[in-house]
Amino acid sequence: MIKIALREGRTLHHDAFGHFGAGRVILRAAPAGTGIIAGGPMRAVLETLGVHDVVGKSTGSSNPYNMVRATFDALKHQSSPRQIASKRGKKVADIVGRRSDGAQGEAAPDAAETAEA
Repeated sequence: MIKIALREGRTLHHDAFGHFGAGRVILRAAPAGTGIIAGGPMRAVLETLGVHDVVGKSTGSSNPYNMVRATFDALKHQSSPRQIASKRGKKVADIVGRRSDGAQGEAAPDAAETAEA
């Protein structure tokens, strides 16, 4: 079982790369309404987690076992602004306020939901 922090309860906080054996996957956060754009085994994993908007690309091996393990590897590297802020000893508003889009801490610390698989 792993827990993943989701932004607004629907997408990932940042892009993630994962690999297992020869299987490699790229997961990217997507805007609301995009849906899950990912192939076969990746789609099943993301639907089970309750992720609503994400774009995934599989490169390398198309073996379903490797793709699932690579997807979990990518998801293990996800971190929320709350986790980063606690590691750095800062407030969430300080971390979120430094995004390139200029948003000044609009997300509350409790805005991130958690999904389990």
